[in-house]
Amino acid sequence: MMFMMMAIMLAACSEDEEETSREKSEVKDDLTGWVQPYTGDADAEKEMRKKITDSYTKKFPDVKVNIETIPWANRDQKILTALAANNGPDVFYAIPDQMPQYADAGMLLELDPYLKGYDMEDFVDTALESTQWKDKTYGLPILQEANTHFYNVDIIKAIGEDPNNLPETWEEYEAWAEKAKKAGFYAMSYLGGGSQNSMLYPFVWQAGGEIIDENDKIMINEDAGVKAFELINNFYQKGYFPKDSITAIEQDAVWESGKVMSVIGSGFTVTQLKANAPFEYVIAPPLKDKEQVTYGTTGMFVVPSNSDNKSAAAEFVKVITETENQRTFNTVTQYIPTREAAKDIFEGEDSLAQLATYTEFARPGVIHPVARNIMPGIQAQIQSMLSGEITPQEAADNSAASIEAELKK
Repeated sequence: MMFMMMAIMLAACSEDEEETSREKSEVKDDLTGWVQPYTGDADAEKEMRKKITDSYTKKFPDVKVNIETIPWANRDQKILTALAANNGPDVFYAIPDQMPQYADAGMLLELDPYLKGYDMEDFVDTALESTQWKDKTYGLPILQEANTHFYNVDIIKAIGEDPNNLPETWEEYEAWAEKAKKAGFYAMSYLGGGSQNSMLYPFVWQAGGEIIDENDKIMINEDAGVKAFELINNFYQKGYFPKDSITAIEQDAVWESGKVMSVIGSGFTVTQLKANAPFEYVIAPPLKDKEQVTYGTTGMFVVPSNSDNKSAAAEFVKVITETENQRTFNTVTQYIPTREAAKDIFEGEDSLAQLATYTEFARPGVIHPVARNIMPGIQAQIQSMLSGEITPQEAADNSAASIEAELKK
């Protein structure tokens, strides 16, 4: 994959700089876009895509749009292979840990020249963060999530607490966790086999820390990072997490059986609970320490730097992320729109409307070319820590070393 990315980067660098004025004036020819399936309803998605593309061709009737759905499996390899062969799409869907990797390799078109005079004010700031690398914009976001705690109301009442007065800080949460444990419950689920986006990074951010910055400064083992490792280890060793948390990739059964006080969930959790709610639940704002922050992925559309239709593609990215098209897209997918005005799709949907108010706290993960590659090394250190093999400080230091090793590759 690295060889393929280098080949694309060299090809991009060898091309002359495009004439921006010509690109802006020529919005025509065929346009190909690649998207993924976002729901299990292919017919609804097909209708949604047609409505959105029709809004584009109404503005640009000389452009023929062809949207192809590609599976999630092996999508990175498919995109890289296509771009290397110069027969990739003109627009494709990307997520935050892909964008900087592709942008840093010269594979993506900088969109800033195409955004002059374009209304960006209504975008959620945290969603735009995921589209930018080294002060340049490479995509526009269409969807967002916000992770936070979902509580079992029965357990809250069983420990003598008020579901209308939920914990706001980790200190307050730990007091509830101890009561839950004494009452025979687990405090929260923890997926040691899951993504660090949810299982570590928010703990670090809340403590006021970072993982790595765009200048390759590694900070995961600074004081705030060590504090996060200590909190996770403390909760596990005290029995607040289920015993299988070291390697668990899901704990739905223990949550649905009413044995866990809270889980860190998102819009997908709402969908699950609406389909089969075994108990009453409440949603809390993201917890805070020094900072009130959580994780929430975004989805964006980007343009390859070797597209033959750069201007048409850039305009398509702008149109598809306009307010009305965000309403259309997210009504079907049930994600949170990244434009504030489009969040009105959740009127009457109390849980989703509540989650939509938390996007201001939702960071899209680590924005860095090595973001995806560093996760396994960090995960291994957390698992060793929870197993009692190493201390939180050692886990943080070893994680920093594993990040440094990735940077040297």
